[in-house]
Amino acid sequence: MLSQDSLIRQTRVRFATPSDDAVDIVPIEKGGSERKFYRVRLEHQSLILVKYNDQREENRHYVRIAEVFDALGVRAPKIYFHDEAEGLIWMEDLGERDLWSYRDEPWAVRRPYYQSALEEVCRLHERGWEGLAKFPFTLQIEFNAALYRWEQKYFFENCLGRYFENLHDPDKVAHLAAAPVWERISEKLSAWPRVLVHRDFQSQNILIHEEHAHLIDFQGLRPGLAHYDLASLLYDPYVRLTASERAEMVDFYLGLGRRSDLGETRAEFDEIYRLCAVQRLMQALGAYGFLGLVKGREAFLGHVPPALASLREVVAGVPELEEFGAMLAGLPA
Repeated sequence: MLSQDSLIRQTRVRFATPSDDAVDIVPIEKGGSERKFYRVRLEHQSLILVKYNDQREENRHYVRIAEVFDALGVRAPKIYFHDEAEGLIWMEDLGERDLWSYRDEPWAVRRPYYQSALEEVCRLHERGWEGLAKFPFTLQIEFNAALYRWEQKYFFENCLGRYFENLHDPDKVAHLAAAPVWERISEKLSAWPRVLVHRDFQSQNILIHEEHAHLIDFQGLRPGLAHYDLASLLYDPYVRLTASERAEMVDFYLGLGRRSDLGETRAEFDEIYRLCAVQRLMQALGAYGFLGLVKGREAFLGHVPPALASLREVVAGVPELEEFGAMLAGLPA
């Protein structure tokens, strides 16, 4: 691991900073990522420095995806330099105000920021393949039946199997985890037309800069369903939206332009959207259990109750998940 002094020296070289100019570097805590983030303040500029490793292939894709976003006009931090050998990225500092920071503001204040975020991700959904054609690279594995099944199993293993380990009948849970309904859901979603999706489109990955939303942490970009990105934002466990606020934002997104991948009818859209919300919330709950209990990042466990409440709400609208819903209802809030 490079020392902070080494990072400062490399930054001085990259930005031709005189040796007598002050350079300050401060670590930034960033969610569940294993990458290291720093805010570096030069004499007349502030920037973000990211240190990544090669343990996860997606880390190496960040700069290439930023080029795709730039080609599409999707707002994201500008990349200044990329040292692939050292795993270092110097990028634009867009400030510290993410969408999550506005969670306690009235909806009238937050609404335009959510709309701006949806406009940006819609641009990605509409034109992502066009951008990829200009800056081709090997994408992460697409959302296929196997990946949807992985998300489901991740929930059963790390949320029910770890977080709620002593609060249910293991045999009953194992039976439910193996139910054919999960395979049917996975096959249904994997048969749907794919666009390029952010993959982790939630409030802490959306910066508000000069009144516009900018996307960050997009290294998980892959082919998937636009409905999944929408569900990630509107059922975000970090920020509780009301049912009317979610419905308003879905209508706003659909009003940006109808596409074949969204479904031929609103009923068709709603069905896939609900199933994607189930998938996303199961993935999030699995992640909270894993990060909190395996990785020792206990703060993530505090997000289990709101995520579980949302999952119960969504599952109640999916008739084929009635048995699953009954099990969720038996868990403590």
